[in-house]
Amino acid sequence: DFVSRFFAPYCGIDEDPVTGSAHCMLAPFWAARLGRSQLRARQLSRRGGEVECTVRDWRVLLEGRAVTFLEGWITI
Repeated sequence: DFVSRFFAPYCGIDEDPVTGSAHCMLAPFWAARLGRSQLRARQLSRRGGEVECTVRDWRVLLEGRAVTFLEGWITI
């Protein structure tokens, strides 16, 4: 339903392959314009990725495939 790319060179990110936080802003924007609450998004980075977006009230639900990159513990 929509495609995107995300760049943040000032933060040292040349291009993020799939950006969940960006889709949390883009999904409500496109949902309002397309008149639908469920959308399919594609991020067009080199690695690329697809995200299923559902807009409900003040929430955005994102679904997609992921791989664990890092796991750890934080002691407070």
